[in-house]
Amino acid sequence: MPEPEARTADFTLLKDVVREAGALAMRYYQTDLRKWSKAHDDTPVTEADIAVNDLLRSRLMGARPDYGWLSEETEDDDSRLSRPFVWVVDPIDGTRAFAKGKPHFAISAALVAEGRPLLAALFNPATGEFFEAALREGARLNGEPIRVSDCREIEGCRMVAFAPMFKHPAWPDAWPEMDISDRNSVAYRIALVASGQADATLALNGKNDWDLAAADLILHEAGGRMTTHDGTQLLYNRPTTRHPSLLAAGPALYDALFARVGAVKLRS
Repeated sequence: MPEPEARTADFTLLKDVVREAGALAMRYYQTDLRKWSKAHDDTPVTEADIAVNDLLRSRLMGARPDYGWLSEETEDDDSRLSRPFVWVVDPIDGTRAFAKGKPHFAISAALVAEGRPLLAALFNPATGEFFEAALREGARLNGEPIRVSDCREIEGCRMVAFAPMFKHPAWPDAWPEMDISDRNSVAYRIALVASGQADATLALNGKNDWDLAAADLILHEAGGRMTTHDGTQLLYNRPTTRHPSLLAAGPALYDALFARVGAVKLRS
């Protein structure tokens, strides 16, 4: 199959399966879930995370057995590093919110090649928001084109982030007043920036490929910029899946935020 037709088929598959996964997640949402903590990092996981992961893997890898697979809820397999195309998946990004019955979570899935996402689908089934993007084809929310805001100033911007971070005593200068809100799902935060519902997001703690890959493409295709806080491009499907931080916004606001945070040295 020629490449454009193959990517179109992949995109259709990806969107269909993510919608199916969202419907499955909603069967668990606001119910008496079985939940536990992961042994290696004490992060929460629920039976819904596992069920959604199993569905995504079965459907995506069943249709594309030659592709690689990377998911938060699957033990990593280095064979992905030798595959030209890799599905990068977070079955439920925002598990804490999901387990508490709050609508701040998303199913996140991307197709990655040569370190960057080609296709992306991100679905918050509790709010009905379905974000999608294909490289060089723009980004959409529920079928309509989206664009980052044209906000240029930090003061008064709609920042979706962990509010106490901006009050940390290590900042040399106080931050301007912002309209700060939080969402447990990092991917959903970035999608809100992509669609202009928020102006920026910033995190100075580690994130993984599965948190970022789909939202990264959606944001870029909506005209935004996203890097680590020090301006490093995000590359995916590498031996380590961990990234130290993220900064995402429209171009002008990105520059203003980078001027504040770009030189920050994080503890390793």
